Amino acid sequence: MSLSSCCNGTEMLPCFELDLKFPDGDVYGSETTTAVRNLRAGLDADTKKKFAFAKKKAFALFVKELQATGPSTQTMHSDGQWKCCGLEFTNLANIHKHVAAQHSNEVLQLTKYILEELAIAAETTVPCTELSENSGALKDSSWNRYPVCDWLPDTRNVAQEDLISEPGEVLLYYFYCDVKDPQWICNWQRAMCQTLHLTGKIRIATEGINGTVGGSKVSTKLYITAMLSHPLFRDIMCSEDFKTSDGGAHCFPDLRVGVFQEIVPMGIEPHKVSYKENAIHLSPVEFHKKVTKYLSEVSKPDLDTILLDCRNFYESKIGQFQNCLAPNIRKFSYFPNYVDQNLELFKDKTVLMYCTGGIRCERGSAYLRSKSVCKEVYQLKGGIHKYLEQFPDGYFRGKLFVFDGRYTISSNSDIISSCCYCGTAWDEYKLCSTPRCCQLVLTCTECQSKGLSACCPTCQLKEVNMSPESSQQHFKEECECTEKRPKIPTENSLD
Repeated sequence: MSLSSCCNGTEMLPCFELDLKFPDGDVYGSETTTAVRNLRAGLDADTKKKFAFAKKKAFALFVKELQATGPSTQTMHSDGQWKCCGLEFTNLANIHKHVAAQHSNEVLQLTKYILEELAIAAETTVPCTELSENSGALKDSSWNRYPVCDWLPDTRNVAQEDLISEPGEVLLYYFYCDVKDPQWICNWQRAMCQTLHLTGKIRIATEGINGTVGGSKVSTKLYITAMLSHPLFRDIMCSEDFKTSDGGAHCFPDLRVGVFQEIVPMGIEPHKVSYKENAIHLSPVEFHKKVTKYLSEVSKPDLDTILLDCRNFYESKIGQFQNCLAPNIRKFSYFPNYVDQNLELFKDKTVLMYCTGGIRCERGSAYLRSKSVCKEVYQLKGGIHKYLEQFPDGYFRGKLFVFDGRYTISSNSDIISSCCYCGTAWDEYKLCSTPRCCQLVLTCTECQSKGLSACCPTCQLKEVNMSPESSQQHFKEECECTEKRPKIPTENSLD
């Protein structure tokens, strides 16, 4: 979803925004009345004239973003479907009332952005839609002065069926770079994914972009082409930066694109620990050689190498490199605490780090290096994804956990984990059967048939005693599983 732009005094709405439904009444709640007045007071006379339009456009864009995606979001009895704050709306008036009452601050922020874009566009004398052949250099250096529709892939000669055809694939990628206008990139990414019928999750920050999207192979190819054609990415990214696996749009419930402080949440501000201080990258071949050497010496008492899995415990539980150190952490944001409590472990050691696609190693290795205790730190370029492409039967055994509806992908038949109830070999995750519990459970088919499908006895009892009414109420995720997963690990674990 892009924001409108104004060129030479003429407002232009991209074609994919013509279905915006503008509200009839005031779009701000009473609590932001002062903020609205302050915003208007700081505007020049020309921009004040555009305030009413920007306000309604911001509201309409916010509502549009909440609209459910899918082949059929409207019926004979509804205006559409919207999801927000855990609620579903099928009436336009009701979603308008909800946004006005609960999200006025967010709408105000978006209003500010639209006004800024209008102000920038008013200073631009080059037409947005028909750039001359000699304006290419200008467009390269000021891409965010133009509407996002200028950078969308051309699908005029592509059949709509090809954009939604199955089987498709899932793209996993990231790139660290300086992004001067992350909100523009966010709007562009959202518009592009909607145009190509892609679903998934994309995080943008001033430090770069991180995405996992699924769709038809035609759509993913167009997406990669568009990414590599954009001035911000074309000279620093290549096709090898995109990891592919079997899947499609069905692997994700919806499309989520947003601007964040970090493109992968480690919990430390990027300016304090920068990706620019990361470890030495090793290709899958180079990493394989070093792991081979490490495994040949693993029995030595004076071993000075650590093979470190910096993923979460539920990922390493079902698949990992042989003889790795897998911290017992539930979130990557706990990794810095793990490092802080185990500095002696890493002292004077050579560390070989790996993760799913390589992104967590970028700043994870930077944090480890910032402690100045290791002899050397290396990271697997492209992560396990790229390693398995070249070594499907190599040193990584079990399944690779992925953050979408598939949960796992595999390259070998090894099962290194077991059912939490009966102990039989098992590595297929299910969500805890207790409503709103987000724990993943390893429970085999036989145990599931016995009703053993909760993550722990606490949740199992909670599920039995929970009434239909209470299951709809939000409750904090608290059970034996969370209690046994301290935020700061107390000991090392080869989970």
